[in-house]
Amino acid sequence: MKDLKTVFRRLVLPYWKDYIPYFALAIFGTILSAIGASASAYLVKPVLDEIFIKKDVNALNLLPYAIILVYAMKGVGKYIQVYYSALIGQDIIRRVRNRMLETLLNLDLSFFHRFRAGELISRNINDIGQIRSIVSTMLPELARQSLITLGLLGVVIYQSPRLAFFALVGLPAVFLPLSLIAKRLKKLAHRSQEKTSDITARLSEIFQNIEIIKARSAEKFEHEKFSKENMDYFKLNMKTVKTSQLSDPIMETMGAAGAAVVIIVGGHQVIDGDMTVGSFFSFLTALFMLYTPIKRITSIYNQLQNALAASERILFLLDQKPTIVSQGDLEVGEAAELSLRDVRLSYDGKQALQGVSFTVHKGEKLALVGDSGGGKSSIVNLVVRFYDPDAGEILLDGKPLQNYRLSSLRDAISIVTQRVYIFNDTVAANVAYGKAIDEERVIRALKEANAWEFVEAMGGIYTPLREHGANLSGGQRQRIAIARALYVDPKIIIFDEATSALDTQSERKIVEAVERIAKERITIIIAHRLSTVENADRIAVLKEGRILCLDTPENLKEHCDEYRRLLGQFGATNE
Repeated sequence: MKDLKTVFRRLVLPYWKDYIPYFALAIFGTILSAIGASASAYLVKPVLDEIFIKKDVNALNLLPYAIILVYAMKGVGKYIQVYYSALIGQDIIRRVRNRMLETLLNLDLSFFHRFRAGELISRNINDIGQIRSIVSTMLPELARQSLITLGLLGVVIYQSPRLAFFALVGLPAVFLPLSLIAKRLKKLAHRSQEKTSDITARLSEIFQNIEIIKARSAEKFEHEKFSKENMDYFKLNMKTVKTSQLSDPIMETMGAAGAAVVIIVGGHQVIDGDMTVGSFFSFLTALFMLYTPIKRITSIYNQLQNALAASERILFLLDQKPTIVSQGDLEVGEAAELSLRDVRLSYDGKQALQGVSFTVHKGEKLALVGDSGGGKSSIVNLVVRFYDPDAGEILLDGKPLQNYRLSSLRDAISIVTQRVYIFNDTVAANVAYGKAIDEERVIRALKEANAWEFVEAMGGIYTPLREHGANLSGGQRQRIAIARALYVDPKIIIFDEATSALDTQSERKIVEAVERIAKERITIIIAHRLSTVENADRIAVLKEGRILCLDTPENLKEHCDEYRRLLGQFGATNE
């Protein structure tokens, strides 16, 4: 019950005031349905005693209408309860799902490195769907069945308190095994939901990497891995079924024992004249009807364990807080100078940057070169504030990055990476991604990125692009990405190995674009190719998180051994 209270307090109570009229209608429907169900059992007595035994014609004429009315109340009440409960539940879950995505989108990049995309999708869809069933199905049905149980219990006790004692005396003994079953089901639910996340993650990984799977003829390999995950999920679900279905034989056996005692004791009372036939059959009808809602309550309680396990996973995500937040409200202005001062950074206990310092000015192109793992991408992550440094500081126009509003800082910075993100939308929507589409700005950005010629040939800015840019070449995708970066007119632009996978002609067009757009901006270039960095104003040579040399390309060739070593590699790459 503690878990259920937590779900209500965290996921329902914040919204309940918006649904007060609907709650009232759902409660009204529940009560109406319960009254109808209880009255249907009570009507057995007058039907037998007044019509079949006393042969009362007036009762014969009236009771059928009463039966119709009672069952109409039951049906209409259930309809009202189910409809308005579903409306409340579905809408609350819509809002919780929106809230969850908003929370996730505001979390740090490091969070998404810890959790698989498929797992987050599973929690947002499958787990939240489980919570919906609590609000819109389980609890309303639990309330309805509880009221029906109370109503039928009233009929049973009213007809014969003595028989009621014999029929229900063993009922409390059922609760111990049922509570043990519920605990076991909750543990299995946790494991089942984790396995659902694993399967979703596996499918997501397969579909995202379908090209390499095809290229390596790895279809069978991936299918076998998925089949194993799927079999584990199947076994887990069968354990859940085996455990949950134990409650039915327990309730059936208990009900049969109670009914046997009632038939023996009640039969003697009817024979001795202490009880009418109508009263006995009314009692018996109510008793048999009583076991149905009790079984239903038990079943709902077992299902509730699965939903409560899902709610714990949802609340865990909703409780996550970003650590990269605005610590001031400055807006980015001219962005004339970016400085790193003795910056240090570590990931998972491994040192990525060890005392990095440099300054880059507006209109200057600074290239970062070095072996993989040297710290180049770590610098980019710090400039964009995907991470904050462990020590040292990063200044923009003499003020720490933390003092700027995060949205203002990121609006002032554009990144073009080796991995290009193309959405299944038009060229214009891809270029203006996240902003309103201004046709003139889109075309201007495409021209600056050397992309307008091929976009015009494709049919213009409203030409649809396929997911991942499947109808574009690698160079075309990259130039769309540059156009997107330029659309917001950034003060700082970063090229993170943006040409590493391109052919020479595509690279030349992108280098031309870089030269043109760098004149009025701070430009940082990370590259492995000589052709990309040879026009840089200065080059920083990094190794193992330190800057070994920082100078013009000409001076580095003369005075930096590490740069000459890299230069040999670059030269080999370009041959």
